[in-house]
Amino acid sequence: MSTVQECLQQKPKRIISIASGESVFKALELMKTNRIRAILVMDADSLVGIVSQGDCAIRAYLKGLDISKTPVSQIMTSNPLTVKPSDSIDHCMAIISSKGIRHLPVVSNNHVLGVVSVGDVVKHTMAQLKENASFLETYIKGHSA
Repeated sequence: MSTVQECLQQKPKRIISIASGESVFKALELMKTNRIRAILVMDADSLVGIVSQGDCAIRAYLKGLDISKTPVSQIMTSNPLTVKPSDSIDHCMAIISSKGIRHLPVVSNNHVLGVVSVGDVVKHTMAQLKENASFLETYIKGHSA
């Protein structure tokens, strides 16, 4: 069974975050620069929330808020659901599908290790399926002589 830790090992070791008092505009700039769709909101190395492009659009832009002055804290999802490195990829998929969440911060001992997205989970699952299919194909060919 694949774990979140195995999935994280396939990703760059970087954590992109923003302080809760920073502007929505700055959050969007960070997302664009880093080619990500959500960013962790951290104050003093503590996870306080997460904000996505959708949050910026729906909770700020469409409400007419000035994104250059509106703090991320006003639109973020506070206390986001998190997973542990030892959690299974299946557990992540269950959370993602049941809660409609696209990004899960990975936390161990109150320390943020990274983020697992729905795309990461799908890619990891597909790689595992391909590996299993290859093994079975080799097994069948090797035993059908």
